[in-house]
Formats: sequence, C-alpha cells, structure tokens
Amino acid sequence: MSTSSLVNAPSLSQRARNIRRNALRMGEVQGQGYIAQALDISDVLAVAYFHAMRYRPEEPTWEDRDRFLLSNGHYAIALYAALIEAGIIPEVELETYGFDESRLPMSGMASYTPGMEMSGGSLGLGLSIAVGMGLGLKRKGSKSRVFTLFSDGELDEGSKWEAMMSAAHHKLDNLIAIIDVNNQQADGPSKQMMGFEPLVDKLEAFGWFVRRVDGNDLDAVVAAFDATISHPEPQPRIIIADTVMGKGVPFLEQREKNHFIRVEAHEWKLALAELDAGDRS
Repeated sequence: MSTSSLVNAPSLSQRARNIRRNALRMGEVQGQGYIAQALDISDVLAVAYFHAMRYRPEEPTWEDRDRFLLSNGHYAIALYAALIEAGIIPEVELETYGFDESRLPMSGMASYTPGMEMSGGSLGLGLSIAVGMGLGLKRKGSKSRVFTLFSDGELDEGSKWEAMMSAAHHKLDNLIAIIDVNNQQADGPSKQMMGFEPLVDKLEAFGWFVRRVDGNDLDAVVAAFDATISHPEPQPRIIIADTVMGKGVPFLEQREKNHFIRVEAHEWKLALAELDAGDRS
C-alpha cells in the first residue's frame, strides 16, 4: 500500500473518480487535450497510486520510493491528475495546466514536475528507461519497484521489443509494465496501424509474466497488480489493460475519434455532470 494510505482514506472508486475530475478540470483550462486517455486510464492510476506503490507525497524524491515512468508523455494530464489526488502536487496548480511557467506542461517533463520520473513526448522510450532504472536499483540492492505505463501505439516501435528482451534477460522482477490498449492512435485504430495480437502469447514468449484485464474494472485491476507483485519467479511482469477512451463520460465514450479532442465550453460542465451522475448511480 502507498505510504499515503489512511484508515479513513477514500475508496479506490472515489480515487478514480477524483482523478477523472481533476483531468476534466485541467482540460477545461485549455479547452482541449488528451482527455479521453486520461479518463480511460484513471482506474489503473488509482490502483497504482493508492494500492500498489510506495511513496511519500511530501518527499517525491525519497530514495526508497517506487518509481512510475510515463512513457506516453501526452498522457501527462492523466498523471498530473493522479499526482494531485496523491498530494504530490497541490490542487491549486491545476488551474495553471499548459501555461508558460507552469509545473504542468502539456507533455511530461521530469525537470518541471514533482513525481514525474521521465520526460515524455517521443514515444517508445519509457520501457527502455525503466529497464535501466530497474537494473540499477537491483544492483544497488534496493527493494523499490519500477512501474511504467505505455500505450498500445508504442508497440509499433522496435525499441519496445528490444526492451522486452532485455528485461527478461536481466530477470527484472522489480519491473511492472502496463499497456493501455484503447485501440486508438493519431492515425486511426491501433490494430489497423500495426497488428500486435496475440499480445499475451508474444509477451509470454519474450519471457514476461502477463495478466490481461478489463482496465476499467477496478477489482480486476487490483487483482492484476496483486498477481504481478506477488509472482514468485525472477521475471519482469506486465499488465495489459483493455480500456475505453473517455470512460465515465458517455458522450466522450461514443466519439469515433477522440485521440486529441477539443470540447466546447458548455460541454465541460456537461462532462463533469455526467461523471458525477455515473458516480451516484
């Protein structure tokens, strides 16, 4: 459990809802962004930060923390939303999202943002960095884990598969990767851009311990994290999370193309209302 956990802490479902709400509020500041991805991955982030990871909100660079690397840097709004919910970033900074001099730029920058472990933008690099970080931690005798999130579109990159081989070769049992399979990227459906199935079979053949789940089912996501953390064999672990773009806001879920979206001013209030209505149902 996270070191931020308290006896009366909000439930995971409340955490996920708050992360979605934070992301929508930041999206409203700019009127656009990678909102649908933030909504689809909020359940995974809630489990990572409030069930699986060790960290100190007041000390983001604590040496014994678990690391979370955001390979898909355009998902920064999602991670900021989780970092705000975790108390690592003050909620008041939400209003500065995407502006000059903000610690919350539109693409993740490790030099600017507390809790951001790598700079993003160029896709396909996060797993390679995570492999190096995991190997370094093991050689130091650290018990810290390295978590890394990347998108299904990044499977198009050869560097991802080189990192897969490297992680298995070095038996990095402190590495837990998460793939967000939302089947959408800038140019169209991910599986049409570059077919990657059967993904479970491929990853197992590369020497990884694999769990595939509905990434918007909190109980399933918790079980997947628990299984990967407790797996006894000396091998890297990966969670394939099948998600729905815009999850929690029905009119965004139904959009055919929502890789990068612009939302009309009145629609932000509608999105927040639909999110709140879904939480009460």
